[in-house]
Amino acid sequence: MRHFFSMFLLLAIFGLHVSVQSTGRRSERSTHRKYKSVLTVSNGMYWGSWGDQDMCPSGMYAAGFSLRVEKHSPGWFDDTSLNGIRLHCVYPSRVSSSSYVVSNAGHWGEWTDIKWCPSGFLKAFQLRVQSAQGIKDDTAANNIRFNCSDGAVLQGNSTAWGDWGDWSSACDGRGICGIKTRVEEPQGTGDDTALNDAQMYCCD
Repeated sequence: MRHFFSMFLLLAIFGLHVSVQSTGRRSERSTHRKYKSVLTVSNGMYWGSWGDQDMCPSGMYAAGFSLRVEKHSPGWFDDTSLNGIRLHCVYPSRVSSSSYVVSNAGHWGEWTDIKWCPSGFLKAFQLRVQSAQGIKDDTAANNIRFNCSDGAVLQGNSTAWGDWGDWSSACDGRGICGIKTRVEEPQGTGDDTALNDAQMYCCD
């Protein structure tokens, strides 16, 4: 059984502030772009619900990502770690500014700096996930890695709890073009986990 926490947890729900990523702009949410395949991993956790798919604007592909991460606070009893994933979308020419897509995201932490592929686009991903902890603190998904089409591997700046699972299939189109995430809403005095699982969309 997942355990319950003291009233101090409520202070975390309302007390933590969020910084806004300054690079790029939020694209208009799109669920209608045609995609070639859906990339999944097998180690995601099951708490929470799936958000809407969010797709890069037509003609754009994800070449970078940033994460919303709650850092570990010594003495705190309810860590959530990874809360959100933004994909940063560019045109193949990379001459114009980027936009980002985000699907669903948790309520805690701050957005990290963007990590970019040196060239090309994101092609596959891998999640670091902590399995269910029983009466201990659950954090679910904690970090992510992406493979780029140029061979680079990008790893997020997040916590080290849990284990890396298998890589998703590689996008057999031009690159990743969208995202959908599974996020648990705030649990009040219960155990919060925030982001649990993710899917990526592959486009020609």
